[in-house]
Amino acid sequence: MVVPDTILIATTNAGKFRELSGAFAEVPVKIRGLAAFPQIPKPEEDGATFEENAALKAFYYSKHSHLWTLADDSGLEVDALGGSPGVHSARYAGDDATDAQNNAKLIRMLEGVARERRNARFRCALAVADGNQLVLQTSGSVDGVILDAPRGSNGFGYDPYFFLPELALTMAELPPARKNEMSHRGQALRRLKAELERLSTPSTS
Repeated sequence: MVVPDTILIATTNAGKFRELSGAFAEVPVKIRGLAAFPQIPKPEEDGATFEENAALKAFYYSKHSHLWTLADDSGLEVDALGGSPGVHSARYAGDDATDAQNNAKLIRMLEGVARERRNARFRCALAVADGNQLVLQTSGSVDGVILDAPRGSNGFGYDPYFFLPELALTMAELPPARKNEMSHRGQALRRLKAELERLSTPSTS
């Protein structure tokens, strides 16, 4: 299978686009964003899992753009909230909610919950489609604890509240390079790059 010279990254989230496109810094492909395709309406993300939503978006945008498309679906799962916000992470406080509004709802929902019961994880699913088929899927996850107050300014979304006990830092306190090393999206991207390299390497058999 030949990997094309252009790949569409299907996200309107600036932070996600920065992280996803950065993973291709040393890969000879041109990166396009959804801003280049304003005529394509957003799909309905009605999958029950991160994997389903990532595949749904990859198929949808690849068919409309005629480009190989990388789509991400990721979010936060909090044990004390039964796994919420889960696939609704980006719209936890409403369809057009800001990061601040989503975080405010999260902390409100965890009011009175002891720290030892605030275990959570970030999960990321990535999918690549070529318009006709799902080319590959990868995933990653990282465990942490939800704090009551934000710390750090390097991240986005729930990062300032997501505390990593082994580092004694929140995800938003990590330098970008360190975050990419250990984050759920960083894990999924490394697996994605390995799979793309495997697909593009000519068989010797």
